[in-house]
Formats: sequence, structure tokens, C-alpha cells
Amino acid sequence: TDLVVIVVAADDGVKPQTIEAIKFANNAGVKIIVALNKIDKSDANENLVKQQLSDNGIVIEEWGGDTVIMPVSAKTKQGVPELLDMILLVADVEELKADYDVPATGLVIESHLEKGRGPIPTILVEEGTLHKGDNIVIGTTHGKIRSLESTDGKQIDEAGPATPAIITGLKEMPEFGDKFEVVENEKVARVKAETEHRSHSQENKSGISTSGELMKMISKHRDTEELPIIAKADVKGSLTSVIDSLKSVNTDEVSVRVISSGVGPVNDNDLHLAKSSGAIIYGFNATTPNNIHQAALRDKVEIRLFKVIYELIDDVKKQMSTLLAPEIIETDLGRLIVKGVFKTTRNDVICGGEVTKGKLTQPALARISRDGKELGQAELIGIKKGPQEVKEATVGDMCGLQLKTQNKIELVEGDHIDLFSRQTKERTI
Repeated sequence: TDLVVIVVAADDGVKPQTIEAIKFANNAGVKIIVALNKIDKSDANENLVKQQLSDNGIVIEEWGGDTVIMPVSAKTKQGVPELLDMILLVADVEELKADYDVPATGLVIESHLEKGRGPIPTILVEEGTLHKGDNIVIGTTHGKIRSLESTDGKQIDEAGPATPAIITGLKEMPEFGDKFEVVENEKVARVKAETEHRSHSQENKSGISTSGELMKMISKHRDTEELPIIAKADVKGSLTSVIDSLKSVNTDEVSVRVISSGVGPVNDNDLHLAKSSGAIIYGFNATTPNNIHQAALRDKVEIRLFKVIYELIDDVKKQMSTLLAPEIIETDLGRLIVKGVFKTTRNDVICGGEVTKGKLTQPALARISRDGKELGQAELIGIKKGPQEVKEATVGDMCGLQLKTQNKIELVEGDHIDLFSRQTKERTI
């Protein structure tokens, strides 16, 4: 990318996906133009959006920054011509130019399989001009361009710099983000693709190659909990976006493990792997054939399909939250200073004393200490004032306590018994 246009709705403001887009653009070190959309709406708030952008490191020109903001309305077309002119102006100022008269190079921005046509990548030409009939190498595959189409499906003879195009004629489906180059002939294309394939295989030699190895990896001891997931999407670009987004939700305590991923409908292999590994199948713009759906119900395999990526990520976070150890919340209740000990056995202590702090109530746990050092913990069984069983005792009261202990604790006069309650609270990612 040479220039990024970030679209922000004037009525909604900056959203998590906007912040993510800003982060990607800043990491790439490219110029940003903000298109402030929906300015025709009555609840549009330009100043709020400008402030939110500033809070996220995007300072517009009128506030002393270097980012251009262009108010537009996709509905009424207001400001759209000015936005296009600004893109050309910034491109001219930044000297964003490409050479037309060299063999074409670029990258894959999308790819999918199409019945009867095979691998169908959408590519973006960055340098040179791509022609129908060119021999091309893309990542670990190659081929001769059989057809060249514009993104609206029209047949074209060539595609120049900054032009997206759809091609056919490849041997295998390329990956999203793969670089391509045009070479002299088919032999050169084949040799380059094979070389890249060998290099790619070496890099992944230590990866999982069999389901047995996979299960060993899943079952071995881990310091963090893992949520196994099988990711499916309609196209490679979507799949990459989903996997990249899943990586961002990992924490020190629980992480996502994508044990398998692929393009196309959920299939038998996905189902078998999910059943054996306990994974959840997540689909983004993917489909589930009826027979697979029925088999999933039979085998109790969860298949969750989404059309909005942030809804998918939110669902994954909910599943991750179930793996988190609950938060333990302790609340101090009150303190008793021991004045006398009436009974001590291996599992019971009966003592009396004065309440000097808070309120002693049941049910409760007790922390027993002497001279600031903890002797042990116990469970409060009963409270007595004289011969009467009571539910509570407050500051200044003299009362007796019956405690249940795990190990024998020999109390002496002056020991502290601090009562507290302990609750667990579910945590979220």
C-alpha cells in the first residue's frame, strides 16, 4: 500500500476496527487520508471524530497535524470528487510513481477456487504491465495467464501499475499476500516455483504433519490454557484477516490455537479433526453443507458461522473466558481477640474473646494469627453469646466461636481470629 484512505462514519465515530486500521497504516509508514463519511446525517459530529482521531495519534491539518480529513457522503456523493482529487494530489506530492515498461510484479490480494476454472486469484500490479499469455510465478505456484479480467468481470488485455485484476491459468491456489513476477517462459516459471516450494517446505519442517503429532502437541503440559479452533473462510484474504485477528486476542493465561484452516465450505476433514481435538469450527462467510451439519450435530461438534469478523472475534473471546481461572475475591468481616480456649481437637476449636473490629457473621472463613504470623485457616461453625447461638457479633461484644480446622491449631490468649468471606467471580477476556 502506498496511500491509505480510512473511512470513519461521522455519526458513529472511531470504532475498534478504525483503531486497528490506523495501527496497520502507521506500522506500514504510509500516508493517511481520512474520509469522514455520512456528513449528510443529522447526528453527524465532525468535531467529536476529529478529537477521537487525535486521541489515537491522527492529528488533522487544521489542528496542526499532517493528516488530511475530507468530509464526504457516499449517499449524496457530496465531497467524493474532492476526495478523489486529494488522493491524486497526495500521490503527486509523495511522488508515488511506478514503471510501466518492465516485467510485471505485484501481489495477491485475494484468491479462491472456482469449479470449472480452478484457482482464481485477484492480483494487484505494483510495477510493469501484466498481459494475457504472460508466464507468471506466484509464491510456490506458477502458470500461464489464460484469461485476464477486471474486478467487474470484463475481459482485458493488460493491467498496469495500481490495477487489480483477476487471472486464471495457475497450477495451484496461491496464498493471500504472495508476491508475483512475470518471467521469460514456462521453464523458468516452473524452476522458480519449485525453488520457492522447497524453501517453504524447509521453513515449515518443524510444523505439525500428522494428526498424531497434533494430538501430542495439544495434550502435552502447557503453562497457558489453549482454545483449539479450526478456521474456515470464503477466500484467502478473509482467512488471513481472521487468523491475524485471533492472534491479537491471546493473553498470558489463555490463547487461541488454530490447528487447521482453509478456504471453502466446512468439510468431512474439518469435522473429523474437530471431533478428535475438541476444537470449535469457526467459519467466516463460509457455508456448511446439510450433510456436514447433520454429522456435526451427531458428533456434537460445534460449528459457528459469522459474516462480521468482530462478532466472530467476540465469540472467541467468550469461549476463551470460560478457560480463565475465576477471580477470587476476599472480603474482611471482623476480628476477635482470643481471651480463652475451651476445647482443642484435631478438627475443632472452641474459644472465646472480644470483637475488636467489624462484625462477625456466618457463614465465614477464619484466618488465625499470632504476633502477625498466620497459624492456619478454619471454617466458622457457630457463634455464641453466653448459652445462646447467634448469627452475628459486633465490636465490643464478648462471644464464643466454634471453628472447624483441617489440622490441629493450639490457640493461646491474645491470638487474632480474622473472619472473611471468599467469593469467585467469572473473568472475561
